[in-house]
Amino acid sequence: MENIILNLITNSGEAKSYAMEAIAFAKEQNFEAANNALEASGKSLSLAHKSQTKLIQSEAGGEKVELSMLLVHAQDHLMNATTTKDLATEMVQLYEVIYQKNV
Repeated sequence: MENIILNLITNSGEAKSYAMEAIAFAKEQNFEAANNALEASGKSLSLAHKSQTKLIQSEAGGEKVELSMLLVHAQDHLMNATTTKDLATEMVQLYEVIYQKNV
């Protein structure tokens, strides 16, 4: 159980970091690197969701999933990573539009 939760935290953290990198790359007008970072963010987010799905399936299968601060922390990381990636995607697109108008 702890390994699944730690994978959820780790992959969520990576997803958020990649999303923040994407914004930084877009700010520098490096849109190829920004889009690559968004893709990496999506892959890490997908791995985090797989960990979350394992927990949900365990509980749905009758196995008691103990609510712990670590699990709450993991869910918090996943929610923040998801929001950050969504906003980063919008910001990268916005930077592209701004850059194109200034060229």
